Amino acid sequence: MLYFGSFDPIHKGHIALAEYAIDKGLGDEVAMIVSPQNPFKAATLQTPEMDRFEMAEMACADSRYPEQIRPSAIEFMLEKPSYTIRTLDYLRDNFGAEMEFAIMIGSDNTARLDEWRDYERILTEYPIYVYPRRGAEVEKFRDRVHLLEDAPLVDFSSTDVRQAAERGQDVAPMVGERVAEYIRRKQLWTPAGRIVRYTSLIEQQPDCAELYVERGKCYFQHNEWGSAINDFNRALKLDPQCGEAKQFIEMAEEILAFRYTDIYNP
Repeated sequence: MLYFGSFDPIHKGHIALAEYAIDKGLGDEVAMIVSPQNPFKAATLQTPEMDRFEMAEMACADSRYPEQIRPSAIEFMLEKPSYTIRTLDYLRDNFGAEMEFAIMIGSDNTARLDEWRDYERILTEYPIYVYPRRGAEVEKFRDRVHLLEDAPLVDFSSTDVRQAAERGQDVAPMVGERVAEYIRRKQLWTPAGRIVRYTSLIEQQPDCAELYVERGKCYFQHNEWGSAINDFNRALKLDPQCGEAKQFIEMAEEILAFRYTDIYNP
């Protein structure tokens, strides 16, 4: 069973689904395919792939089936962005004589399944198992996929984990102790850690307006108004239509005008 995902970060809900697949005999093993670059997500804003993979290693090792649930870095070696069909073709060409493959996806993914590259081939050549996601009913391709209506459903997502980490909250109940400690140690999703990350990315892509906006938002959270405004202005020079940069400049200037009227607005 191939379980594709950004896993940014992996959490207990992901592991519960992998354990469910083993319990139900949907596959002898579950490979958690860590996608380095999802075609539908901005690559610049994702956590570094090796951080995501190392957290997945920890979570899989702490699962009920550590020998059968393991992360895979197969897509790290393939062309980017990570199209599912490329991975499937590579696995079948290299391991198809030894094993068969099936795919497990969330119900929210079925709405965009017809946007996947060669989606008809995927639907025709591979069994697709769909687990429920709250608020996402399966409407498209319902007669061509296997619905896992009794699969575990959790009330949090990777986005919730990142937001909790940004607020300095304990994320161990959602990700487990080892992954939570990794997040703390690496300062993932804290404003300070994100500033370091975005600075590194800006050095690699100095003409990417989105990166300056994201770093500016981190400075904004730290009340570093000058650095924030500088980044938003840089973003506007690169992309004069960047509405988000304009909004943050206005907010920063309003804050400064209110707090420091004697200096900022004499």
